[in-house]
Amino acid sequence: MDILVCLKQVPDTEADIRPTSDMTAIDYTGVKFIVNVYDEYAVEEALRVREKVGGKVTIVSLGPDRAVEAIRTALAMGADEAVHLNDPALVDGDAYTTARALAKAIEGMSYDLIFCGKQAIDDDLAQVGSILGELLGLQTVTGIMKFELVDDGKKARVHRQVEGGMDVLEVPLPAIFTATKGLNEPRYPSLPGIMKAKKKPLKTVSLGDLGLSEEEVGAKGALTKVVRYSLPPMRQAGTIIEGETPEEKASKLAKALREEVKVI
Repeated sequence: MDILVCLKQVPDTEADIRPTSDMTAIDYTGVKFIVNVYDEYAVEEALRVREKVGGKVTIVSLGPDRAVEAIRTALAMGADEAVHLNDPALVDGDAYTTARALAKAIEGMSYDLIFCGKQAIDDDLAQVGSILGELLGLQTVTGIMKFELVDDGKKARVHRQVEGGMDVLEVPLPAIFTATKGLNEPRYPSLPGIMKAKKKPLKTVSLGDLGLSEEEVGAKGALTKVVRYSLPPMRQAGTIIEGETPEEKASKLAKALREEVKVI
């Protein structure tokens, strides 16, 4: 079975993210980058499917030169090969232009199954997987928490959380599934895996290879644009209520809420 995983490199969740001085972009100076958290679930599920039925797992990623580090991490986890969409014209786009470039790359590849992360933790758009499905003409199920192949691998049965319950869906393959927390527990790359990853095939694809123009991708082709970035307002310091007994503290708290905050 040929399995594709769309992967994005994002800033570390603990990184100090700040806008540039003109507030038109993010200043990534000194920021550490990692594999998008939800994409790790996608990679892990792809590896588990391959371990059950055989086949090949290919990583497909769009990003600048530094994205190779995230791609190599996925290869170290156990993926077989990778395709890196790397061209200055492709970056700084929105969900649509990202999905369009990925779709063009995937059109020329063999696949039975495509996994994506539910969303990227930097922009939180949660749109690329669905747009990719539309462009490729594939059914897409988002936010899956359980995956299994049925009907001799012709279909997939998946569970997805909904308000007040769980959806159980059967989808004919090929199809796209976006992974969320609870689907699995991603493995850590082993030392042998890290060494092997350095020798695994990693194909670089440019804009010219995709057959698209600069006006169709990246910032030029984007349907949406972030006009301004800003930090959230600083939160005021909290107040510690002093007192000898719980009763005294409760009395002071009630007084402060009534006279200072004026909420009671």
